[in-house]
Amino acid sequence: MTKKTTPKKIKTKKDAKKVDTKKSLKTTKKIIKKDTKQTKKKETKKEVQTTKEQTKITTKTAKKETKKKKEKKKEEEKEETKIMVPPPIKKEEPQEYQKLRTEIQKVLDDRFLPGSVIDEIIVKVLNDKTLDKKLKIIIDRSFEHYNKNLIDPSEACGIVGAQSIGEPGTQMTMRTFHYAGVAEINVTLGLPRLIEIVDARSIPSTPMMNIYLRDEYQINSDLAKQVANQIEITKLNSIADIETDLTNLTIKIKTNKSTMDNKNISIDEIADSVKKIRGIDAKIEKDSIKVSLDEPSYKKLLDINETLKDLKVKGIDGIKRIIIRKEPNEGYVIYSEGSNLEKVLEITGVDPYRTTTNDIQAVGRVLGIEAARNMIIEEAYSTLSEQGLNVDRRHIMLVADVMTADGTIRAIGRHGVSKEKESVLSRAAFEITVSHLLQAARRGETDKLGGVAENIIVGQPVNLGTGAVELVMKRGKKK
Repeated sequence: MTKKTTPKKIKTKKDAKKVDTKKSLKTTKKIIKKDTKQTKKKETKKEVQTTKEQTKITTKTAKKETKKKKEKKKEEEKEETKIMVPPPIKKEEPQEYQKLRTEIQKVLDDRFLPGSVIDEIIVKVLNDKTLDKKLKIIIDRSFEHYNKNLIDPSEACGIVGAQSIGEPGTQMTMRTFHYAGVAEINVTLGLPRLIEIVDARSIPSTPMMNIYLRDEYQINSDLAKQVANQIEITKLNSIADIETDLTNLTIKIKTNKSTMDNKNISIDEIADSVKKIRGIDAKIEKDSIKVSLDEPSYKKLLDINETLKDLKVKGIDGIKRIIIRKEPNEGYVIYSEGSNLEKVLEITGVDPYRTTTNDIQAVGRVLGIEAARNMIIEEAYSTLSEQGLNVDRRHIMLVADVMTADGTIRAIGRHGVSKEKESVLSRAAFEITVSHLLQAARRGETDKLGGVAENIIVGQPVNLGTGAVELVMKRGKKK
């Protein structure tokens, strides 16, 4: 008799749950294994990618560093080649001068006299030996005069200065051009030049430079000519003949050897400057340069012909013409028509301490605001004195101070100093009256009536000079 095999029955719900959990655990383990394999593969791929990227970055950085090092080396080499201009030699004062200066300081004690006045006294006393005994009297008198010339409290110095420049300015002739120093270069002088200075124009109507040379350059005419050739702009048209061949669509540049030798230019320099033009190819053939187009076209040929005529071969932009003259005490001096102070000062042989330009804005950019202030004073004073008008320097100094007070060169007009006035009425009295009054009304501005123009408009005494005094007191004798 065979026994029947019956399947085991699941006795309870708990047993069923146990079986399910076992199956689920197995499946989850399988899934985890798969995931781990996939993640490992992904990680390995990512690692490979990151290593590749890192190598790329490192190579790039290495290249950049090498480039920077090369550039640094080049800059260092350039700095080494640059010849530093030595500062001007300060002459030591003789012992006689020093002795007299200490004597004057003892006599003055706590009182003050300007350095320029003391220098004048020293020169006069040393030239005339009889004045030695009268030194105390001279210093006392000069101190008295100095105190008399000081501005009184609440003095309207601005208006005195404006009148002192404006009144003789009406007598100036309207001669625009005058041959100043150099007969061949025109320079704006007279009233137009004074207006130019006061308006703080960005570019003067006739810019010019007086370029002084130093050391052996001011003695040797050949060296002075070399400097002049570096400065003066040389265009291709002036040193070569340009011929166009319409059949072959080429341009031939025939160089003039004598003018090239005179300007100290080689044919390679010309070829290098020609090659900078896009879409052309230049080849040197004996004493000429053959220019052919990359894409031949008649119109392009004519355009390139025009650009070649005005092509700059050598020199500094802005300087059109140059004249070299031998001055009695200075040696060779270069006078230029056109100005570019920044680039001229970089050239070896040029004395940066004496070279001047009539472009005030350029002086402000290159040498700073203090130099621009001095330039305004010098230019305005020389313009007035050239016309035979004697205006005190201090009035011009006041104008220059107002123009450069905030570190920039401002015009004395509605775009500069007058625009920034606090008083509404004084702004309206100057120019564009209606718009000033309308804007002030819109903003709700108040006028404190502090200046001259406002009080005159309103019709009351000005709070300056004698009008500033409100109380008069009689002093009694001291007991």
